[in-house]
Amino acid sequence: MEKLSNDYTTDITNLRRLLRIDDNFDILEKRLIIGGQRASLFFIDGFVKDEILEKILEYFYSLKPEDLPASPETFQAGFLPYVETEVLEDMDRVVQNLLSGVACLFLSGIEGCLAIDCRTYPARGVEEPLKDRTLRGSRDGFVETIVFNTALIRRRIRSSRLHMEMLNAGDSSHTDIVLCYMEGKDNEDCLNLLRKRIQDIHTDALTMNQESLAELLLPGPWYNPFPRFRFTERPDAAAASILEGSVVVLVDNSPSAMIFPVSLFTITDEANDYYFPPITGTYLRLSRGLITFLSLILTPLFLLLMTHPELVPGWLSFILVRDTVYVPLLLQFLLLELAIDGLKLAAIHTPDMLSTPLSVIAGLVIGEFAVNSGWFNSEVMLYMAFVTIANYSQSNYELSYAIKFMRILLLILTAIFGLPGFLGGLVFLFISLLRCHTFSGRSYLYPLIPFCWKDLKRTLFRVRL
Repeated sequence: MEKLSNDYTTDITNLRRLLRIDDNFDILEKRLIIGGQRASLFFIDGFVKDEILEKILEYFYSLKPEDLPASPETFQAGFLPYVETEVLEDMDRVVQNLLSGVACLFLSGIEGCLAIDCRTYPARGVEEPLKDRTLRGSRDGFVETIVFNTALIRRRIRSSRLHMEMLNAGDSSHTDIVLCYMEGKDNEDCLNLLRKRIQDIHTDALTMNQESLAELLLPGPWYNPFPRFRFTERPDAAAASILEGSVVVLVDNSPSAMIFPVSLFTITDEANDYYFPPITGTYLRLSRGLITFLSLILTPLFLLLMTHPELVPGWLSFILVRDTVYVPLLLQFLLLELAIDGLKLAAIHTPDMLSTPLSVIAGLVIGEFAVNSGWFNSEVMLYMAFVTIANYSQSNYELSYAIKFMRILLLILTAIFGLPGFLGGLVFLFISLLRCHTFSGRSYLYPLIPFCWKDLKRTLFRVRL
């Protein structure tokens, strides 16, 4: 690190050169006279609270030469009327603090730099997230400002054992990363591994915030689609995970939290399960698991029965396709999988005023007209409609796409190899789950493998808190 020279003129000249103040209109230097001494206050326009800075400057203007001490620590303690202040002694920290929004004061005759953290960030309100809605419970959600997010968790866990550990990553971005955990929980291995991997990150910037961090923290085979961490935008869900011994990672500029470690069962948890009585929560949890499983095997199983009608029992003969099949069933399913994703992308990029016409056109074209034209059979449309609705019952976006990829693989294997292909696809799915270890190294299928009835009971059934 480059130490400050403790010569006012030299340090000011170096800082102006590093920040290129003449070229950057938003990096401002306010030249002052404090107690008869020259001073320079550097700050970024839009990142400071103007009314607080004005009161501090008003106090500075009232100081007399005989009031000024020689020590920066004494000046900080007795002549800097603000709570969040710090003495900086190297240029790198001055630049990093300044670019983070902290105001930095250089005063002739006093060594070091005085950092005044009166910053503020543009932020939206802490409204309920669109993805993780609940019928009951709180209506607040994480925002893009990391200090607000830590405060939302502190509000729910008022314990001295709750730790918020600040780290940063990115040579250019210096993105703030906070590890939130409860001291004394069985999370030391996961916590130490997380801390070490974040500190070992060598990258220019976390351009996509949490997604960039996740790819750096979780190196592994790209072809295994199952997520090894959980996203949540709800402070109550993050606080509950911390109390259960998990480690929550917050990244500045991201309105969601990452939870480590997770398993297949904890990823499927929802806040709604806990805002209702145990019997209702258990029903919601079991029905969601059954619907998710059906969304995986329904279309491959239907394709298997249609290609091998002898496997269909008599009481199920009504499911057989009665109409003429012009397009192979496998191609129909694959085209609909692609069409549904196309509709999702169109819905994301469609202005609100045009969303209703888009829904009408999609319903007519992919619905009745598609069947009447002979491209699709009505049975295929029915089962794909169920699969599409079932995907929305799963709150985890990454897991729903992992199930989609496995469903497409099952369809292809079933179409090519029949019953052996269907069974082989299920075996491949099970092996993929077995080989997908969590961040802490525990089995992805815990508490099913290795088996632990006590934890499995709490996973499958919503028991009393």
